[in-house]
Amino acid sequence: MKDNFSVHAGKYAKFRPQYPEALFDYLLDLVPERNAAWDCGTGNGQVASRLAQHFNKVYATDISRQQIEQAKPNPKIEYSVQPAEETNFPDRSFDIVTVAQAIHWFDFDAFYREVNRTLKKGGILAVTGYGLLHVTPAVDTVIRRLYVQIVGQYWDRERKYIDENYMTIPFPYTALPSPYFEHTEEWSLEHLKGYLSTWSAVDHYMQDRRTDPVELISDDLKAAWGKESLLTVRFPILLRTARV
Repeated sequence: MKDNFSVHAGKYAKFRPQYPEALFDYLLDLVPERNAAWDCGTGNGQVASRLAQHFNKVYATDISRQQIEQAKPNPKIEYSVQPAEETNFPDRSFDIVTVAQAIHWFDFDAFYREVNRTLKKGGILAVTGYGLLHVTPAVDTVIRRLYVQIVGQYWDRERKYIDENYMTIPFPYTALPSPYFEHTEEWSLEHLKGYLSTWSAVDHYMQDRRTDPVELISDDLKAAWGKESLLTVRFPILLRTARV
């Protein structure tokens, strides 16, 4: 599993979007028992915190200690630094395994072996994430220029799985029908720029060229944003689920 996010763990916790309540309602309806959940690739614990509201215990893992250090402590969550592909969990431990915005970095075959080992019979695997955000047509045009023309060559090859809505990830299970979800938040222009600065391709660009590519679009982004202090940003939710 790649680690592109330890260096900017603080920014990730501050600027990355959440997930909609409707998504968790859907997942909870799939799970008959709510004893234990594994949130794999937990980052700063966004999804783990939501699961902890419903499960007796949540085990949250990530390869980045820096990311986990950004998570809020919760007595129902046990955080640990472990790779997705090899954990110390006992067999048949979990009612659900979740992966949010991370599976494209995994060794798929090894991870699925671990899912098969640690999930209870009939347990749920839920792979989720979010695609490229939408704001307004004018703002989207500027973001798209950053995404494709400026930092396009700096995306890791795994990014294609997000562009393809996770529909092309190896998935050795019969996928359950998944409804469409969208997450919305009200952001300031500065929050948007902070979020763009967390993109892995932006970091790769800066390491290579010693220039912040977000600043290259700053004036155009401000003009496209207009006079509003806050605008609604929309993230399409990616989702693959299966009963294993």
